[in-house]
Amino acid sequence: MTVVEPARLADAAAIHALVTYWADRGDMLHRPIGEIYEAIRDFKVARIGGEIVGCGSLHIMGPDLAEVRSLAVAESAQGRGVGAAIVAACLEDARAFGLERVFALTYRPGFFQKQGFRLANVMEFPQKVWNECVRCPFFTNCKEVAVVLDLRRPDLSVPLAPGAAP
Repeated sequence: MTVVEPARLADAAAIHALVTYWADRGDMLHRPIGEIYEAIRDFKVARIGGEIVGCGSLHIMGPDLAEVRSLAVAESAQGRGVGAAIVAACLEDARAFGLERVFALTYRPGFFQKQGFRLANVMEFPQKVWNECVRCPFFTNCKEVAVVLDLRRPDLSVPLAPGAAP
């Protein structure tokens, strides 16, 4: 059974190892261990049998916007709903904070679309572009795709009561 919970300081090395594994393959950006420690309160980890098999964080960018970042799942746990469970936990936090939108920059937009995100233009998130992306070595040749989920939008998959307006 997969358990998703807030990360602890003791989890930083495992988070770093997961992120580094995928970053070394070119599937995500590297994150220095110091940055992971600084953001440890933003991270969720997924455990199976006590072992960390996934991680991800919700990084608040402003009063209405946050980013899901550093989402990584061990190869041994791929296809088992671990990534979706981490994203769901991040979205739960976003709703609790009263955020309006959550976005991600990803090489796997299809995964996020399955979680309800839509494709977006990265310029919808100027605070990301001009505070962080501009310092990235791939800034002029970025291959990440922006996706966003509007948390204000009603969930149309739930039937509305008769006569209720969406």
